[in-house]
Amino acid sequence: MKIVVELPDGPLEIDDDRWRDLRHDAGTDSPLPRLCYAAAHVVMDAAYAGIDHSSDRPGDAAEIAAHLDWDATMAIRQRIGGTGMGIAEAMDTAQRFDLGWDAARELIERTGRLGLPGGFCAGASTDHLEAAETTTRLVDGVVEQIDVIRKAGGVAVVLPMPRLCQLGLGEDEFVEVYSDIAREAGDGPLIVHWLGPMFLPTLEGYFPGDSFLRIMRGAPERYRAAKLSMLDHELEVRLRRDLLERDQIMLTGDDFHFGRLIAGEPQQPMPEGRPVEFDGRTVPIGDFSHALLGIFDAIAAPAALALRRLADGDRAGYDAIMDPCERLGQRIFEAPTHQYKVGLAFLAWLNGSQPNPMLVNHLETARDAAHLTDIVRLAAECGAIEDAAVAADRLAAWTDALRDGRAGTLTGMGSTRS
Repeated sequence: MKIVVELPDGPLEIDDDRWRDLRHDAGTDSPLPRLCYAAAHVVMDAAYAGIDHSSDRPGDAAEIAAHLDWDATMAIRQRIGGTGMGIAEAMDTAQRFDLGWDAARELIERTGRLGLPGGFCAGASTDHLEAAETTTRLVDGVVEQIDVIRKAGGVAVVLPMPRLCQLGLGEDEFVEVYSDIAREAGDGPLIVHWLGPMFLPTLEGYFPGDSFLRIMRGAPERYRAAKLSMLDHELEVRLRRDLLERDQIMLTGDDFHFGRLIAGEPQQPMPEGRPVEFDGRTVPIGDFSHALLGIFDAIAAPAALALRRLADGDRAGYDAIMDPCERLGQRIFEAPTHQYKVGLAFLAWLNGSQPNPMLVNHLETARDAAHLTDIVRLAAECGAIEDAAVAADRLAAWTDALRDGRAGTLTGMGSTRS
């Protein structure tokens, strides 16, 4: 369906089957040619509109958890899973550092029960500990959470630990901590997460010196993959090629440049992969990245179609879809980067996947109307708007609220359509 809607800066045509010409011979059930996890956000219930939380005055984790809309949150994961992608649970996209472990554990266990075909991974940290004054306690805490994730059926992602920076640890100490985790965690693959300070400022200086590669080289049988969220294309290519020597997997977390990182450099022939085993499945590795991305939360459907075009050898079709997807990612994840969840929740609301666009600690107030208008236009361009009628209905309500000065918080913006 095609519908013309009026946005604050003029009309926009929304086509909810933007890529119909590329869909004709792409099976929706065929496996994706890359290991893909979508880091998914959480949805808040309507009553949270009246809770006075903010980024400056964050709420207590228990109070926040009491206002999670579990049905809508899990429905988002099922929708993404239907594309063939897996879910990356309890990560930064789910506002993990605000939610705390109790809610994160429930997210992990609920997602495990979904039995998604693409599987799931989940973040392991130390946020269940009241204090972690020693590296030994940090190691034990991460291992405790790894065990929970494995019991739920997922692969553990070792989240970065800001406490290591606070303790002023150097390269050798970082290597020792991660080596201890690999040894104590027992059998099963682990993913090392390198999250840049643009996402969490307290991670400035993480993985000092050559510690990251020393860690990956030191335990290749345990650290089977790494997720790199540094928004640095050249750094990722360099590290990926080092990991490739030991059959380790690079999962791009680069929401700016993911298109060619996943496919391989466009000036080179279609890269061939060699098979390795990961979490009970066969995964090809080569001079390309796999993916664990927050932007997949918004573009799972068009990105999955692009990947199936790639699997059929259609790099031009892949690029036609992924290039506008990448432009959407660049706008959603622009500085201040940690505010990217605003765009994800707004688009999920626009698509009818949740009854409001609220976020934990009302982060939804962080981006202005001009930013969100741009996101709507870019989402339409890349085919990320899935139901033109629902989107038109909600955009009309939103633009009316803007004109009336009622959209300052973007709360109470639900629609009777779903």
